[in-house]
Amino acid sequence: MNFTVGFKPLLGDAHSMDNLEKQLICPICLEMFSKPVVILPCQHNLCRKCANDVFQVGQGWGQSQASNPLWQSRGSTTVSSGGRFRCPSCRHEVVLDRHGVYGLQRNLLVENIIDIYKQESSRPLHSKAEQHLMCEEHEDEKINIYCLSCEVPTCSLCKVFGAHKDCEVAPLPTIYKRQKTELSDGIAMLVAGNDRVQAVITQMEEVCQTIEDNSRRQKQLLNQRFEALCSVLEERKGELLQALAKEQEEKLQRVRGLIRQYGDHLEASSKLVESAIQSMEEPQMALYLQQAKELINKVGTMSKVELAGRPEPGYESMEQFTVSVEHVAEMLRTIDFQPGASREEEDEEVALDGEEGSAGPEEERPDRPEGTVPK
Repeated sequence: MNFTVGFKPLLGDAHSMDNLEKQLICPICLEMFSKPVVILPCQHNLCRKCANDVFQVGQGWGQSQASNPLWQSRGSTTVSSGGRFRCPSCRHEVVLDRHGVYGLQRNLLVENIIDIYKQESSRPLHSKAEQHLMCEEHEDEKINIYCLSCEVPTCSLCKVFGAHKDCEVAPLPTIYKRQKTELSDGIAMLVAGNDRVQAVITQMEEVCQTIEDNSRRQKQLLNQRFEALCSVLEERKGELLQALAKEQEEKLQRVRGLIRQYGDHLEASSKLVESAIQSMEEPQMALYLQQAKELINKVGTMSKVELAGRPEPGYESMEQFTVSVEHVAEMLRTIDFQPGASREEEDEEVALDGEEGSAGPEEERPDRPEGTVPK
């Protein structure tokens, strides 16, 4: 079916635009979000400037900390070393790192929606004219029905006398509303999935930080133990540190690979959402239906994509690299990690080392771990 195009004025859907605008209001300045827009761990959004104003006011720039219920701090925390405040929408506590509000992740999806909204709002009414498609075979007939058998829009005369006389047809507005509803539902599912993906990415970034923190703590424990041993332990210390670093790198590479995978999925999904939203703004039913089916299929396929699993619980733990030095001097070269060693045992060993070192004379201090029998 070939079409020719005619024009007929049509007012835009102002009610839908008003509803969209209400969802783009910042709870701090009560105006439309201004870029960059940051997303909090609770999935609410703020203008970065508004978030920074709340944090700085809590620091004492304009009012006392006690008078601002959205700000909290511990000790002498400053803007450069992090802090915390509460989300103005749900009161969830937001913990900031050393980058302050500039460490919060930007919500590119909301920023893209704002750009689309502003473009649509600034478009003149006469540019939103409805385009009526005319049947090429029957030049005076508008496209007003939809052939269910061929899945194309057509005109009434084509149904009565033309190529679609033996096909099943339906009113064009009915199919328009049905497919638009399908695409809208698919977009809603896709956006909800994007929120979950964003939350998973945030959690895995925290896992990376925890792995690094645990690795750093375990390295410090190793150094404390080996500082009390003789030169033969230095060689073994290097081997153990290398094993620890290798395990850390393997875990970080796995988690970062998952982050990249989730990020790629999120980027592709956001682009598809943007394309679908632009298609939803098409006021002409026939033009919309020409591309709606493909978009619906793409949205459905994207929403069913299964991503790789997240790290299992406790994956970030590095406790298996705990070292005990309760071995005899002859067994020093066989020292290996002992997973499951309790923190209490480590504290007791450190205390015993300190007592033995202070009680005996200089010549009585052997270069062997505590509890060994002298030769």
